[in-house]
Amino acid sequence: MRIKILLLFTLFSLLLAACAVSAPAAEPPAPDALTPVDLGVGFIPSVQFAPFYVGIEKGFFAEEGVDLKLAHGFENDYLKLVGVNDAQFMVGSGDQVVLGRGQGLPVRYVMAWYTRYPVVVFAKESAQINAPADLRGKRIGLPGLFGANYVALRGILAAGGLTEQDVTLESIGFTQAAALSEDQVDAAVDYAVNGPVVLGLAGEATTQIGLDEYMAMPSNGLVTNEQTITEQPELVASVVRATLRSIEYTLANPDEAFAIALKFVPEAGGDNERANRAVFDASLPYWTTPPGRTPGASDLAAWESAAQFMLDVGLADQVAPAAEHFTNEFVEQ
Repeated sequence: MRIKILLLFTLFSLLLAACAVSAPAAEPPAPDALTPVDLGVGFIPSVQFAPFYVGIEKGFFAEEGVDLKLAHGFENDYLKLVGVNDAQFMVGSGDQVVLGRGQGLPVRYVMAWYTRYPVVVFAKESAQINAPADLRGKRIGLPGLFGANYVALRGILAAGGLTEQDVTLESIGFTQAAALSEDQVDAAVDYAVNGPVVLGLAGEATTQIGLDEYMAMPSNGLVTNEQTITEQPELVASVVRATLRSIEYTLANPDEAFAIALKFVPEAGGDNERANRAVFDASLPYWTTPPGRTPGASDLAAWESAAQFMLDVGLADQVAPAAEHFTNEFVEQ
């Protein structure tokens, strides 16, 4: 009898163990249980948005209850939409938030993504444009008199004691590398991971003048509005947490992250893969948090510098107090 009991106990234990091993993992939230979020990002799909593609593919946003979709357009247009709550989230640079708040738009920066300002003025090495003062009298191409490219140019000119009157500005759309390669302009304004990388792959060495060499300016990050922060703080926290997790995963697994990005941007593969991998690799340092800093956190001094600069060069007639432009409450939870 005792042997039968021991056998039954053993069989029962094995059954429990088998059930524990074979128990299915927790199911992800059903699609209809997720909160739809449209995130306004750059003009066209690009491997530069890889962390968001990773977060969607790996389920990081879904685990936070967010059904994330990326919407593409111009930064200044999305700033207005977020400001009037026709959209809740966008990726925007700190200078645009300063402009928006100064114009009465209740936008607020809730998480830093880029840890360095990525826009540069670049030129062929043969042009010997190595410092802001070297731009005097030059033809400079940029997409237009708006957005982070224009703000960076104004900052770089100011660092060299120059104004727009000291140079010739050419509106060239998003053709910076081609325009410079064909000598339509002497220099161009672009993200450091775009035009300079493209020309480098073509064998054309360039010089680059970065804004962050001369002044502190909050770079690209998540922007929302006061209404969303007040009425849906947990949604803001969820989007921030998932984004930070996505960036961390991308940095730790760059090959996988790039492969995921190609699923979302298939035109970046094939004959274009080498160039896009170079752009992706060049982006990684801009997403990396320096030692001793909290990922996603903003620095008050940088916002003070940005606000004062916008006033000094006439990009803004008035600015809000620096502390009103951002909050670290969602990255320090």
